[in-house]
Amino acid sequence: MEKDKSNYSFWGKYKQYAGNEIMLYAIMIIGIILGLIIFS
Repeated sequence: MEKDKSNYSFWGKYKQYAGNEIMLYAIMIIGIILGLIIFS
């Protein structure tokens, strides 16, 4: 329960950075794909 509560407050705190968050997710996904290509 406490873990969920901290997770919720984390998302609430960073909701105003939604645009940056989407960009971070895109960069993370691209990085994972590049990593798979490099290591495969």
